Amino acid sequence: MIRAAALLLSLLAWPVAAQGFKPPADLVRASLAAEPAAVAGATPFTVAIRMAMKPGWHVYWRNPGDSGLPPEVTWTLPAGFSASAIQWPAPHRIPIATLMNFGYEGEAILLVRVTPPPSLDPAAPVTLAGKLTYLVCETECIPGSADLALTLPVAREATADPGNVDLFARARAALPKRAPWPVRLSSQGDRLALDLEAPGLAADTVRAVAFFPYSETAIDNAAPQPFTVDASGLHLTLTRATPADPAPESLPGVLAIDEDTGGGLVRQAFALGEEAPLAGGSAMPIAAPAVARTDPAEALTLWTAAGLALLGGLILNLMPCVFPVLSIKVLSLVRHSGEAPARVRLHGLAYTAGVLAAFLALAALLIALKAGGAGIGWGFQLQSPTVVAALAYLLFAMGLSLSGMLHLGGRLSGLGDGLTRRAGLQGSFFTGVLATVVATPCTAPFMGSAVGFALTQSTAAGLVVFASLGLGLALPFLALTLWPPALRALPRPGAWMDVLKQALAFPIYATVAWLVWVLAQQVGPQGLLAALIGLVLMGFAAWAWELGRDARLVRAQLARGLAVLAVAGVAGLALTLDHDRVAPGAQARAEGIEPFTQARLDALLASGRPVFVDMTAAWCITCQVNERTSLGTAAVGAAMRARDVTYLKGDWTNQNPEITRLLERHGRSGVPLYLLYAGAGEPTVLPQILTEGTMLSALDAVKATGRSAKLDGGGTKVP
Repeated sequence: MIRAAALLLSLLAWPVAAQGFKPPADLVRASLAAEPAAVAGATPFTVAIRMAMKPGWHVYWRNPGDSGLPPEVTWTLPAGFSASAIQWPAPHRIPIATLMNFGYEGEAILLVRVTPPPSLDPAAPVTLAGKLTYLVCETECIPGSADLALTLPVAREATADPGNVDLFARARAALPKRAPWPVRLSSQGDRLALDLEAPGLAADTVRAVAFFPYSETAIDNAAPQPFTVDASGLHLTLTRATPADPAPESLPGVLAIDEDTGGGLVRQAFALGEEAPLAGGSAMPIAAPAVARTDPAEALTLWTAAGLALLGGLILNLMPCVFPVLSIKVLSLVRHSGEAPARVRLHGLAYTAGVLAAFLALAALLIALKAGGAGIGWGFQLQSPTVVAALAYLLFAMGLSLSGMLHLGGRLSGLGDGLTRRAGLQGSFFTGVLATVVATPCTAPFMGSAVGFALTQSTAAGLVVFASLGLGLALPFLALTLWPPALRALPRPGAWMDVLKQALAFPIYATVAWLVWVLAQQVGPQGLLAALIGLVLMGFAAWAWELGRDARLVRAQLARGLAVLAVAGVAGLALTLDHDRVAPGAQARAEGIEPFTQARLDALLASGRPVFVDMTAAWCITCQVNERTSLGTAAVGAAMRARDVTYLKGDWTNQNPEITRLLERHGRSGVPLYLLYAGAGEPTVLPQILTEGTMLSALDAVKATGRSAKLDGGGTKVP
């Protein structure tokens, strides 16, 4: 129900995004203010990003809840200056239909600590600039941005600006304070019990309690949060988002308590967990080093992004996702290489049209959903078990057709004898669509930055980049059909083609096996059994359909009816798969690799630990190859242990907004993404296609600790 409502809200936002609509200026009025009137070298100071919303509209907290995106700032600072992560005021629960969002209405003041270098030129004023991006929502959502700038003089000592004293006092009062009470978390089935030993709270004065987790996948945000207050303290009950997952050991977040003091309601907010910030005082601690956001607009133009997309699309043809489908189409071209060149060219154009139509449809849907606040990216459709199962069933049917067990005809696959008929063109178009769909699990070089750029630009610019990606995918086959010498070089048709066609069924079956493996990462045992039964029903449907081909009318109708019923059963089973989700976090921890959470990354960076972040997915072929050839080798493991590098693995097989947000901060829209934090400062972004040498060279930037002498997988002691 939540996903359906989120999709509805996203589609409401689509007309806005599709028309390149610029949000009205009065929806959000953003400004930048500094606490000091002048800055001094080596003296940190605080700036405030003030966002005033039109009544009825809201922006989001760091965890936006069931939908939305938090505000982000890309800073342009003078040399030597650095900015901390945003300090977030306590949010409010904002219900929208069946969703529960976390955010701010009326006004939000976000504080950021800025640290200048040791020495500044007194004669040169300091200009701080940043681009603020946000999503503002009522029932529909509109993305917006604001260019912020502020110039401050330089002095020997930083002096407070009297005009901003009230603003910063109000902002700090809204920050959560560290909880003064012991907190205990326990699990009770699908519920979490949060108990605070707060004997000072009075049951007759507490009017409302709300808990806001830092993790976006920990609790059912829209579920009620019943509480009681007694002599031992406050007891809050939360509903887990995925009861099948292991219960969390801790639940960092913000607890807001509304008390009636006799003069009205007073709201207090407390940060629970190890990353809790401190409120109050002029010197705010930095919860974690700022993660620099890579702004693709600074490094790419539209045409360079389109060029990179074209190259990425060309390389996609060599990926294991696409090659079997493309081989089938080339085989059909060989069969009819003696036909009129004009007709063959039409097939090349039809295939290209199918690729472009599919890419543009995926791009339009992706842009529309992101405009509505959905945390998704490239390959998002494969995060749905229903889509993965449907693709497996479709490819299984294609494999049966190649094996001669099912005659689908030109209307469905382009493999029949109707290449010279209209149905053959439909088959070419469909093959282009299928090639696009199965290409999404693969990421080629140049794709990551190009697609990331596309999703940060206007709708028209984004569609241009995605069209270039599709053109690159279609170009080899298109060139083969348009260039007469290439057609003449093709071998003559013969009996060998039937053998080759049957042989090509086995890569298709291997792809089906891989898709079933992906399903095993997404659903539980019952869901996997349902998917396998679906394959059996597909085989039965193919048998019944073929049985009816040579039967008399009544028996043929009965056989075809059974085939249709079996396919309907397959569809019904596929639609149930989304209700049996699992998460791979426990497996990652058992392998010595910690599951990624933003809270854990922040805590490690705050303590100065080196961290390697691996953003992956079961359906990402590139990711799986990298893990087996580079990340999982004994040499890389030994180098990480010798340098005490913490390995965080983010699994994007199922939708995870925290992973999506980290991808977007680095200008990416999909996996893989590899980040190495060698110490203070920005992380090193490693290539999307790794080698063992690349990993070892990157790890050389991390100083060995000398205290991690452990045995590697082969029993060799690591120095």
